[in-house]
Amino acid sequence: MKLGIIGTRGIPNHHGGFEQFTEYFSVYMANAGHEVYVYNSHLHPFQEKQYKGVNLIHKRDMEDKIGTAGQFVYDLNCIIDAKKRDFDLILQLGYTSSSVWGSLLPKKTTIVTNMDGLEWKRSKYNGLVQKFLKRAEKWAINTSDFLVSDSIGIQSYIKETYQKNSEYIAYGAEIFGKPDKSVLDSYGLMEENYNMLIARLEPENNIETILDGVVKSNDNIPFVVVGKYNSNYGETLRDKYKDNLYIRFFGGIYDIEHLNNLRFFSKVYFHGHSVGGTNPSLLEAMASQSLIAAHDNIFNKSILGDNAFYFRDKNDVAALLSLTKSDHDHMIKNNLDKIEIDFKWDKINGQYEKYLLECLSSNA
Repeated sequence: MKLGIIGTRGIPNHHGGFEQFTEYFSVYMANAGHEVYVYNSHLHPFQEKQYKGVNLIHKRDMEDKIGTAGQFVYDLNCIIDAKKRDFDLILQLGYTSSSVWGSLLPKKTTIVTNMDGLEWKRSKYNGLVQKFLKRAEKWAINTSDFLVSDSIGIQSYIKETYQKNSEYIAYGAEIFGKPDKSVLDSYGLMEENYNMLIARLEPENNIETILDGVVKSNDNIPFVVVGKYNSNYGETLRDKYKDNLYIRFFGGIYDIEHLNNLRFFSKVYFHGHSVGGTNPSLLEAMASQSLIAAHDNIFNKSILGDNAFYFRDKNDVAALLSLTKSDHDHMIKNNLDKIEIDFKWDKINGQYEKYLLECLSSNA
């Protein structure tokens, strides 16, 4: 199969979940003998033409010049280039800034789209943008041959809203089994003497709710916030909590070993995501043997079940900060078993490969 992957800023991952998936999956597919191409932003720090057997195509990205609108230019440049490549199949990850160009996708190529989460529900967008994103969702569905949902909730939504079937394939994770306490030294932390979260600093990730809970609790151990804060909302959060001695904004961290160690040695890991499907950072927390306190919603509960604590407001958060891992070993083990059985990368990659080959065969 000659496979093109569009919709990400590129690999190796320096941004988020789709980039992490693309890194794992593209290398897997290349090792399986497929001809794989991944589109990279020309702003990506990795400028080589290949990565572990995967071909990289760098295209012009205007995001540094014109902000979010630059993502639309980047996606257009990728789609125009893809028309020349004679791909058997294009895997499109997300639709926010690409579906507007959906009519330009190559007609002879099978188009498979991972629909991501319910982007139009994100509170960071104003009403006009939310309306556009709802329309973009429909465009993506109408210009795709096949669809993937990474959660049962999203799969049900697509079926009920558009009467379209989608293949449920979750995100993946790799079990972390080699903790290294020395990693904590570079962050000034001690084992199980800090709580934390990892997230994009956006309203729907309930970071303010969590940090308000930290303030309310008067907890006197560090609370670590991992996520880029170079946005208006991120700066607002930093300014709001700047006088709290225990809330520490670490910015974006992309070294997977550091992230895994931070999760592993934390006391309580807070997961505030409330919009979207199976969130990568949640699975990675489970795989890193974190004790998890998650926002109370269908997406998180469908993954964690009874093996996590849940919060809705700052009062809940304040109460959960007193949890200790040693009292809840069974929950940690159950989440680890779930990763092993349902979410290991080898299994997820195999499911994607099988489904894409089925899509090709059906569209022949």
